[in-house]
Amino acid sequence: MAILDVIEWADAAARDIVQRVPARGSGEFRIGSQLVVREHQAAVFFRDGKALDTFGPGRFTLTTANIPFLTELISIPFGGKSPFRAEVYFVNARTFTEMKWGTPEPIALRDEDLGMARLRAFGNYAMQVTDSQLFVNKIVGARGLYQTSEIEDFLRGIIVSRFTDFLGEAGVSLLDLPRMYDEIGAGTRARASDDFKALGMDLKAFYVQNVNTTEETQKAIDERAAMGAIGDMQSYLQFKTARALGEAAAAGGEGVAGPAQTGLGLGAGVGLGATIAQMMGRAVGQQPGAPSQAPQAAQQPAGGGAESLNQVFTAMQLLVQGQLTVDQKERDQIIAQLQNIYLELAKDKPDLARIKELRATVTEKWPWLSDELQEAFSTPAVKQAMAAAAAAFTES
Repeated sequence: MAILDVIEWADAAARDIVQRVPARGSGEFRIGSQLVVREHQAAVFFRDGKALDTFGPGRFTLTTANIPFLTELISIPFGGKSPFRAEVYFVNARTFTEMKWGTPEPIALRDEDLGMARLRAFGNYAMQVTDSQLFVNKIVGARGLYQTSEIEDFLRGIIVSRFTDFLGEAGVSLLDLPRMYDEIGAGTRARASDDFKALGMDLKAFYVQNVNTTEETQKAIDERAAMGAIGDMQSYLQFKTARALGEAAAAGGEGVAGPAQTGLGLGAGVGLGATIAQMMGRAVGQQPGAPSQAPQAAQQPAGGGAESLNQVFTAMQLLVQGQLTVDQKERDQIIAQLQNIYLELAKDKPDLARIKELRATVTEKWPWLSDELQEAFSTPAVKQAMAAAAAAFTES
């Protein structure tokens, strides 16, 4: 390997943060070699996994006087001309003003208006390496990163983590975010600054350029906007639900994982109209994760036997259909599970173990339905069915 007589980073690109000399392995240097460090650069000698000496801008002739660690490497018999092996990392100390950040995957957040929202965000930030030796030790020595793209990916991970943490604690509604970009940017910068400082960098500025939603969340926002335009959200939701049930009944339930397949819905009995009104009022104000309120129809079933079971579980299905921030595929899955519970309870001899298994599946996968299911199982109709299940279990 040739001995490097001139050590420099002459072709520094505007976006390059650090450059390794040589590009691979360790270089052979010797006493008398010239080190050239340009403005806005720092040169860090690195050996055996540790940053040793740092040089600022200027031209230097390498000697044991200006690189103290060389005294341990140079042998007297070679007259001070012996080559030594090391690497030099040139660090670009200018301020990087166009660094990009963004969320690689949508962030799920609790929202006071929509219940649950998934969003993406992106922007830019400015940073500067202020402690070159600490930077090389932490980024290169500890993590093995020196390619600009690798360093940017690492810093982006820190920023997205702090951004998500701040946004989650702020509890700001998605609909209010556009007027709070400055506050969010300042809060995220404050949280990420310590992380950057620990890496030998200064996070000089942080900007949020845009926060947008996933397609599913945008649909929920559009639904809310439509309800607001109509003026009476409860009436609008009741209308949509009644129309969906009518279409399902007219189609004979084909391809619909809803009430028409099991007789739940339009044939639920004379008390179902009141049940729909009560449950839709709940659906407007209740979102997954919100405090539970006992469904009135489930507390006061009209009649007894299978018809009361019918009303209880139809009301629950309507509640699920009203969760606009849950996509339709997941709502269909929930309704299918509720139908399975209803069908088992409606048998002459219900299977107690099967009922418990089905109920546990619902509460584990969709915890926000736990309270509603608890209320349903406290109604007289379900209690009567559970008593029959217990009797069947005892007989077996």
